[in-house]
Amino acid sequence: MRAIVIDSHQHFWDPRSFVYPWMSPKVQPLVRAFLPPDIAPLLAESGVDRTIVVQAISSASEAKWLLQLASENEFIGGVVAWCDIQDPRLGSVLDELQMHRKFKGIRHQIEDEPQGDWMLRDKVKNGFKELERRGIPYDMLVRPEHLKYLRAVRDRCPGLKLVIDHIAKPDIAGHVFEPWALEIEQVGQLPGVFCKLSGMSTQADWATWGADDLKPYVQHVVKTFGYDRVMFGSDWPVCMLAAEYKQIVDTLKQALGPLSSEREALVWGGNARSFYDLEDIVIQTDIDHRQPAPAKENRR
Repeated sequence: MRAIVIDSHQHFWDPRSFVYPWMSPKVQPLVRAFLPPDIAPLLAESGVDRTIVVQAISSASEAKWLLQLASENEFIGGVVAWCDIQDPRLGSVLDELQMHRKFKGIRHQIEDEPQGDWMLRDKVKNGFKELERRGIPYDMLVRPEHLKYLRAVRDRCPGLKLVIDHIAKPDIAGHVFEPWALEIEQVGQLPGVFCKLSGMSTQADWATWGADDLKPYVQHVVKTFGYDRVMFGSDWPVCMLAAEYKQIVDTLKQALGPLSSEREALVWGGNARSFYDLEDIVIQTDIDHRQPAPAKENRR
């Protein structure tokens, strides 16, 4: 059986049904609906078997909608939804979300919070403790200036499954490496923290970016976290501001360089599979799809 390929980070949205505060003329190509039929052929073209769909707004209604899409589309392996982890009713909210087989995690857009140390608030830390108790992963949507707070989160919640989205969004367009490099290295030393190799093209120059722009950042993250704690993510359709889906896949392969089959399997699917608990996913080999040979006619 071949190794499974999982896109650990993609989105769906529909402006006809929800309001997206981040939509503006600057991202005009994204101001339309992006739904499962739009990405399905792109996945097939790039050999991607499953995806993790991640929330795009702070909305309980969106969470239900994404879970409904997941129930209707086999290629969606799981949903990282939003909920208010400061809510005193968090337990009952999570009870309901966990009734869905494809609910796999929680994310909040920390980067948009006016308080840089938002994640250190008592109510937030209590929410993290509840996620830790239930074994629910948490996606960290942060920027370099937030990384210094992660040690305190890890100290309070040593068992919370954490993953850094988009390698914490360094300024790739400006070729800024420090202090991001040191701060992400310190985070990488914390046990059990993963990092998504995603969202990098839109941090680079949209018009001119290429593998050479990404390579120093990708190589530093891999060196820091190891091949067993990084995972591929497309950040589709946000990535379309800078590139098409297949270009994202191909350029990451170039930035990573040659990999052993074991490391390739981890980065392109194995790590996402274990982090988000997708062990029930089985991809059939080509031979499994063959129709049985027709029975020979018994001639007399």
